[in-house]
Amino acid sequence: MPDGGAGYRALLRRYPRIDGAVEMPCRWSKFVLIVSVAISLLGFSVSPASAERIKDVATIAGVRSNQLVGYGIVVGLAGTGDGGTGITLQSMQAMVSRFGLVTDVSGLDATNVAAVMVTTDLPPFVKPGQRLDVTVSTIGGASSLRGGTLLMTPLLGADGETYGIAQGNLVVGGLGVEGQDNSSLIVNVPTVGRIPNGATAERMVETSFLETEHLILNLNRGDFTASANMAEAINSIFGPDIAVPLDANSVRVRGPQDPSQRVAFVSLLENVEVEPVEPPAQVIINARTGTIVIGGNVRVTPAAVTHGSLTVRVNERRNVAQGASIVSNENQTIVAPGDPVVTPESTLEADAEPARAFVFDGGVSLSSLVDSINAVGASASDLVAILEALREAGALRAELIVI
Repeated sequence: MPDGGAGYRALLRRYPRIDGAVEMPCRWSKFVLIVSVAISLLGFSVSPASAERIKDVATIAGVRSNQLVGYGIVVGLAGTGDGGTGITLQSMQAMVSRFGLVTDVSGLDATNVAAVMVTTDLPPFVKPGQRLDVTVSTIGGASSLRGGTLLMTPLLGADGETYGIAQGNLVVGGLGVEGQDNSSLIVNVPTVGRIPNGATAERMVETSFLETEHLILNLNRGDFTASANMAEAINSIFGPDIAVPLDANSVRVRGPQDPSQRVAFVSLLENVEVEPVEPPAQVIINARTGTIVIGGNVRVTPAAVTHGSLTVRVNERRNVAQGASIVSNENQTIVAPGDPVVTPESTLEADAEPARAFVFDGGVSLSSLVDSINAVGASASDLVAILEALREAGALRAELIVI
């Protein structure tokens, strides 16, 4: 739990004190709610170390970033550009035409120029003039963006409006080297670069944060118990009926009516600690890597498992013998060499390992489950087969998820 006393003292410093009380103008009368919260935080008892802050497990609806994207060109490359790519040549023609120059596409060379896509995220509450980092990626045949400069590129939102302008020198972490014999060496990814503070916000995205009567807290992981616990924790500090759980993913919180008080209210709200809930019983299997994650709440009902394997080996051999042709007449018999005779020979061997059986008692825990399976030397694929068989038998009390 954060230092509630420090938060209260910070609030007191904002207002003059008379006889130990906080003096506030009438327009701050509603701020009494926040001050009372700070006082309650001053005398709180220490919460368990496992408690989680609301800011770590939930987000406020409407307070989100927005994706921006733009198309531009990078110039100044050392022969690693797009070359004769049509879209790049057209972009160069359109660019020089803005400066009153008239040229034909056939008279342009994009050896040192690359067509790129520029992307960034516009955080919430960003004001015009603030700087943003941008990522620049090639879309043509450029082999490297090292040493390039991005020309002025508008950044558009999903509504097609311009929310930022990007321009600047690229920082490329990758490296590509090519020899005259067409051999090449590429380190990391030289076709993607970044421009720190390379974009300027030109427009603010309006939010309903200061206008709505209620704040909606969206849980990062939906759970009815977590939603109920969060509402209970908020009400225990701010008062009854301040927070109402709407469903497994959302909690509605009644905030101050005065917009000037909302930031301080949310500052206290997001530091309220909530007792975490146990996750559902799940077994996660990564079929590509063989990684298996078994949740701590997984249980197995009484079941007997027999695990064994059958190995079949087939050996193929070919016996080659010299063929002969026999020619006989009245006086003599002649044996002449003929075509080789090939005789296939197959040998089959089957080895069956002794079946290894183990028993799960009712309500066996995760540690017992792992120990029992490790005792028989099961591999990752064997473990998957055992877990799937237990699920089909109805003995595995968990959701089996394959990713």
